[in-house]
Amino acid sequence: MSTRTGAPNTLAALADEPEQSVVAAEMLRQQALLKTGALQNAILNSANFSIIATDELGVIQLFNVGAERMLGYAAAEVVNRISPSDIHDPQEVMARAQALSAELSTTIAPGFEALAFKASRGIEDIYELTYICKDGSRFPAIISITALRGDAGEIIGYLLIGTDNSVRKRIDSELKIAMAAAETANRAKTDFLSSMSHELRTPLNAILGFAQLMESGQPSPTLAQKRNLEQILKAGWYLLELINEILDLAMIESGKVSLSREPVSLADVLLECRSMIEPQAQKRGIGMGFPGFAHPVFVNADRTRVKQILLNLLFNAIKYNRPGGTVVVDCAETRPDTIRVSVRDTGAGLASHQLAQLFQPFNRLGKEAGAEEGTGIGLVVTKRLIELMGGVIGAESTPGAGSVFWIELTRTDAPRLAPQGMDPATQRPYANSPGMPRRTLLYVEDNPANLELVEQLIARRPDLHLISAADGALGIEYARAYLPEAILMDINLPGICGTEAMHMLRANPETAHIPVIALSANAVPRDIERALDAGFFDYLTKPIKVDQFMEALDKALATASAGSPAKGMQ
Repeated sequence: MSTRTGAPNTLAALADEPEQSVVAAEMLRQQALLKTGALQNAILNSANFSIIATDELGVIQLFNVGAERMLGYAAAEVVNRISPSDIHDPQEVMARAQALSAELSTTIAPGFEALAFKASRGIEDIYELTYICKDGSRFPAIISITALRGDAGEIIGYLLIGTDNSVRKRIDSELKIAMAAAETANRAKTDFLSSMSHELRTPLNAILGFAQLMESGQPSPTLAQKRNLEQILKAGWYLLELINEILDLAMIESGKVSLSREPVSLADVLLECRSMIEPQAQKRGIGMGFPGFAHPVFVNADRTRVKQILLNLLFNAIKYNRPGGTVVVDCAETRPDTIRVSVRDTGAGLASHQLAQLFQPFNRLGKEAGAEEGTGIGLVVTKRLIELMGGVIGAESTPGAGSVFWIELTRTDAPRLAPQGMDPATQRPYANSPGMPRRTLLYVEDNPANLELVEQLIARRPDLHLISAADGALGIEYARAYLPEAILMDINLPGICGTEAMHMLRANPETAHIPVIALSANAVPRDIERALDAGFFDYLTKPIKVDQFMEALDKALATASAGSPAKGMQ
């Protein structure tokens, strides 16, 4: 009986379900619309963003509360009256049109068309322009512009959303001012250090010079005087080392250090270091071990600076070693394009906290009270130099077991001619007339591989005789002694740099007429221009191109034969 009674009620409920579902769905839709409308209303009434909508012609159709607040116009003053380009800086709009025209090789009219060009092609554009307010005031803004499209994909308008960029611009400006002030202060500090370093050399030169004269003079100094002179000389040479390191650090920090990156033979550099370092090691009873090279190994670096870096690491390994200890130099390929040179000692070693402080200026890691003198600058200079050459430096140490310092540099091929210089067709024959003496060419270069290359080139010239000098001071001495017809000068030389050596030759009446050609791995146009302005006759870059090399030599020799003054003396 109950079943029969309940059946009609159940059927009625089932019949009502579709209607309830429709009502529920409609309620949800209405709620979503209300929510969407509230969101849209909140966006349009946001005071933090200017929202401007235009029709397809660029005439403003919507101008929200944020735009009113930022620009000072009421919506009624701009809607259906003006274009967004009318409230932008006209010169910036014109510049934008010209930039787009150049970028796309087509003519873009200034005005709103320039602002909306990318957006019309489906590319959302974000740019910086200056807004002009109703009262004539201005402020920088970042604008995002998007094309609005209808159901068929046609453009029905554009939407521009802008934010005030004044605060960021002000912060950027203040940051630039602060950075410029810091850079000026740093440059002033560096210039002061550099100036003081040079100024200190003059009296120090007198102290060391006269002390050496007294030490070697006649009659010989007494035992007490000799001990006193030894202390003067020891302190003087240490002070000179300190001055040199401060000057190096000052030049690196000021960006004035000049590097010539070219192929450098590690075997040659280590051989020179060995000849300089072994006497120091023998005095202290330190055994030295250097690697043998089955084949040449070249790195891309500045030869003078590589030698300076390795000497610093070797001197430290000897200085802080134990009596009767050893120093072992190793050279290995860590990656196909990277060479690591390691200097291992058997000294006291360093704790982990000392390793963390290794490359801090003037930090001697607690060695200040020890017997060994030091500046705490050498490793800092070494690190900066190795990084300027694109390399890295590191250290590993075990207390009581010694330390290993290593540098890594990029491996490269041996010095060679530029590819076009290898074509036999470009090699012109040079004949020497019977009875005509060969002319002398001086090449000032500290890189043996580069010297060998030029020797092979000059071997093709029977009219030339080549002499060479390994540094600037020796080059000046040879130039005065041999009076060559022309000089090839490397720029980055140990001791006196090539530019300084050239100036000294120009200042001497005997050598002022000799054309000096710069031959350097520095190929930066600014460096070339500076060298030519400084007075070099010509500037050749490595790798050498045979035709250019021979042509420059011929011009220099012709100038010498004509008795014309060298460049810089005219």
